[in-house]
Amino acid sequence: MAKTSPAEFMREVRREVTKVTWPTRKETTVSTAMVFIMVALASVFFLLVDQIVGFGIRMVLGIGG
Repeated sequence: MAKTSPAEFMREVRREVTKVTWPTRKETTVSTAMVFIMVALASVFFLLVDQIVGFGIRMVLGIGG
């Protein structure tokens, strides 16, 4: 394995960073909004599933009712 100097490593890093396609402000905003929406939907889904499973367990065990 060839060793590279720290200066050569930094040049290679800068060369690679110039190849990166950075998202626009609009793309970042839309992606962030979509993440928040999906988190909210998943939270509601798991809340409902938890309530249904809890209700079923309470009915089977005959507690709390």
